[in-house]
Amino acid sequence: MKQAGGLLGLALAPPFAAQAERLASYAKTVEGVSTLQLKVNGTVRTIQAEPRVTLLDALREYLDLTGTKKGCDHGQCGACTVHVDGKRINSCLTLAVMQQGKEITTIEGLAKGEELHPMQEAFIKHDGFQCGYCTPGQIMSGVACVNEGHASSDSQCREWMSGNLCRCGAYPNIVAAVREVAKGGA
Repeated sequence: MKQAGGLLGLALAPPFAAQAERLASYAKTVEGVSTLQLKVNGTVRTIQAEPRVTLLDALREYLDLTGTKKGCDHGQCGACTVHVDGKRINSCLTLAVMQQGKEITTIEGLAKGEELHPMQEAFIKHDGFQCGYCTPGQIMSGVACVNEGHASSDSQCREWMSGNLCRCGAYPNIVAAVREVAKGGA
């Protein structure tokens, strides 16, 4: 029975040589370094990177903006949340080349000089962080949540912030911070 199942699987699998050739042809389309221009926090920055570099890696590795965190690298934790043209995205799930010509805002771009963004102030006031690793993504998502009008109640805030995980469990404090900003506080 085991042999029959193994043989059936082998018979239904595509030919290995054809698959290897197809994969090799895909690899050729993304070889090499390209010049990318990204408008990050109001400044156009030019980098040399392969077309398959994610926005997260471009920010962290090429532009040295390490506030945006690499958590799961699968779009499941929200640690890499940034704003692109005012909308929140998981930067680990998009290619940098796709964001050329768009306004990218990272956690480093929220404050105005030494003046913190109201959401940053609220996170400090309500202790919306413990270890701090998820905090940049939480703050970026919180700002978007308020701007989108999704912070009118605790339950609505929890629902719209549910893509951002906190391993330390600071959720009540995070919700309090987002709700305060939504009410016009901080």
